[in-house]
Amino acid sequence: MAGRKRKQLSLTAAPDKAANTHEKQTDLKLNVSPAKQKKPILNVDRAEIEESHYFTQTRPDLHRLGEEFFKQPCVSLAKAFLGKVLVHRCEDGTELRGRIVETEAYLGGEDKASHSAGGKCTERNKAMFMKPGTIYVYPIYGIYLCMNVSSQGDGAAVLLRSLEPLQGQSVMRQLRAARRKEGARQLKDKELCNGPSKLCQALNIARCFDRRDLASDAEVWLERDPSTNPADPYDVVAASRIGIESHGEWAKKPLRFYLRGHPCVSVVNKEAERLVSAFNCNE
Repeated sequence: MAGRKRKQLSLTAAPDKAANTHEKQTDLKLNVSPAKQKKPILNVDRAEIEESHYFTQTRPDLHRLGEEFFKQPCVSLAKAFLGKVLVHRCEDGTELRGRIVETEAYLGGEDKASHSAGGKCTERNKAMFMKPGTIYVYPIYGIYLCMNVSSQGDGAAVLLRSLEPLQGQSVMRQLRAARRKEGARQLKDKELCNGPSKLCQALNIARCFDRRDLASDAEVWLERDPSTNPADPYDVVAASRIGIESHGEWAKKPLRFYLRGHPCVSVVNKEAERLVSAFNCNE
């Protein structure tokens, strides 16, 4: 957290650098590969339904996750988020969806890289001390935002690092383009949400989302996709977090989780992946 941070998870995998944000893995559902800014300015006629070509082409009914899902230790929640779908329903009814493929856990008081290190609770990070499932949105570099979700444990939260765009890609491109130089090349699908601030831009996650309840909010929520299969634990890569090099031993702890092989993972850690492969071969 300390101003910037991010890193790890695996199964199908996604970039960006700077962020902040937890323990116990629960029903990860994935097949291998198979949003409240007040008035977003979007020049599209109701975002057409666009499906990801990385996973299945047909999306079945998805199911919202309630407060019980978020009542997990930080690391467990960070892993459980993998494969779940983040949704933002915009003011015009357009729904933007992205599957979580990378997260980082920030353990609270003991974690020197966390915004809540030493148990410090401020007006800025108050959401980290609120009920599990509370959204914590904070700015980095004064212009970008990062989205975290509180877990069990005082001051503990999970940073959402990367998503696989599933629905509303044309709108996501417009939102991302608004922050890019004029004339810049069009972003590929896998580049729309492959970093903590990128995903906030693409899904129009605004600062006003801070302290909202992800389990009950009418505009932003998390879903389980019943069309995917449980992810094998060995497909989840655990690596060091991103952008927290100045925090000593905490900079090296494997608290970033991502889906191995997924094209939307922001930063791939080859060494961590080799360890996963070696462990699998010995099983």
